[in-house]
Amino acid sequence: MKIQKITIYDIAQRAGASASTVSSALDGSWKKRRISKKTAERIQEIAVQMDFTINRQAQGLRKAKSGLVGMILPEHNNRFFSDLSQSFAGEVRQRGNCPAIISTRRNEEEELEVVSNFISYAIDALFIVGATNPIALSKLCKSAELPHVFVDQPCELAPSIVTDNYFGAAELTNHLISFSPKSNQELSNQVYFLGGDATLPASSRRIDGFVDTLNNAGIGFTQSHINACGYDRDRAGKELNKLYAQRGGLPSILLINSIDCFEGALKFFSQLPEEEVTKCTIGCFDYDPFGILLRFPVHMIRQRANKLVKEAYDCIENNSGEPILKLIKPELIIP
Repeated sequence: MKIQKITIYDIAQRAGASASTVSSALDGSWKKRRISKKTAERIQEIAVQMDFTINRQAQGLRKAKSGLVGMILPEHNNRFFSDLSQSFAGEVRQRGNCPAIISTRRNEEEELEVVSNFISYAIDALFIVGATNPIALSKLCKSAELPHVFVDQPCELAPSIVTDNYFGAAELTNHLISFSPKSNQELSNQVYFLGGDATLPASSRRIDGFVDTLNNAGIGFTQSHINACGYDRDRAGKELNKLYAQRGGLPSILLINSIDCFEGALKFFSQLPEEEVTKCTIGCFDYDPFGILLRFPVHMIRQRANKLVKEAYDCIENNSGEPILKLIKPELIIP
């Protein structure tokens, strides 16, 4: 009489667990799936009791790399993040793998949930862009032994490839000062910074570069000249409208932080006479090629998305996961 072979489904039925949980408990990948040690040991004990024999050849196939490489980012409809995702997809496909890109909308709970889901799919590596809580995400990845790298967001626990935001803001501010027809003395209390989140590293370093440049140039200002109002387009437009009303016009120099805030400012500028807008020297820490078509010059900083992704991939492939910070200088784009 032929003896029926025991399968993982038989074990799953006795253990009261799913077949995938049994498979992970037996092939050693249960840690990556965040299955408890107690559950894994109970399943392994049942397998022994049932004289279950693991198919080592099939197990080897299951342990092979999935070919999936993940990326999480705040949003898709931002040119910089879009450039990052396109560069990432190209690098992944060049290596014969499949990119998986998900927006987490700057929501901490959503970031953790998405990373947990990525881990359950056994992705080979994860690129984390603009996270709200990098420490928590890195700890989660480390617990699953998932290679990961942070892009545009430093993390003290993992490799981080970040734009040199201080350098970019200082270079842009210096350029705006030199481009303005007014002297440094005349520019006192005439230079403003709008947009971004001062609690996040990128905006914080940009504000530092802006402030230090004004101090070095001897241009007076107060904290009220720095309005880190977030990244919402409508909010940025409203804050600029408020500044315009308070001053009775635009300032001599306006540095707008992020392309999202710039879009909000553009909506407000469209309501003003062209000659009034052109009297304000405008800069944007972000880049959009359509800026050259505007009716007034806008000086921009372009972050090097391709370079950021290439350096991040180098960390994944050649770094042991040690926390390093590499700064990539952005480019000043003059209209």
